Amino acid sequence: METAGVDPDISFDLSVALSEACANAVEHGGRGAGPPDGSGAYHVTAYLDGDRCRIEVSDSGPGFPAATVARRRPSLAEHGRGLHLIEELADHVRFRNRPGRGAVVSFDKMLKWRDDSLLKVS
Repeated sequence: METAGVDPDISFDLSVALSEACANAVEHGGRGAGPPDGSGAYHVTAYLDGDRCRIEVSDSGPGFPAATVARRRPSLAEHGRGLHLIEELADHVRFRNRPGRGAVVSFDKMLKWRDDSLLKVS
């Protein structure tokens, strides 16, 4: 993103949020429902729509607990802080389950472009 001209702070926020979503998918996404090797496989999709970037990370695990899908609250517990961090870094976040097929974390971030950017939307 930085090469394309996205503001470095925005690129950093997206990078951290994506890392947290992927770490969550690896840790929780392969338990019994993932590939036979237990690798915690997951899928990442990114979309650009004008000045908005949407990233989705999906896995094939057991899904989120109902309280997570309903609404996250800041936590000092060992688990769950990554999801809260994604909420803090992104402009819009959605946690959802795909019954029998795993969980999806979707998040959007409005992009800011450097003046010399290659993909700047006017």
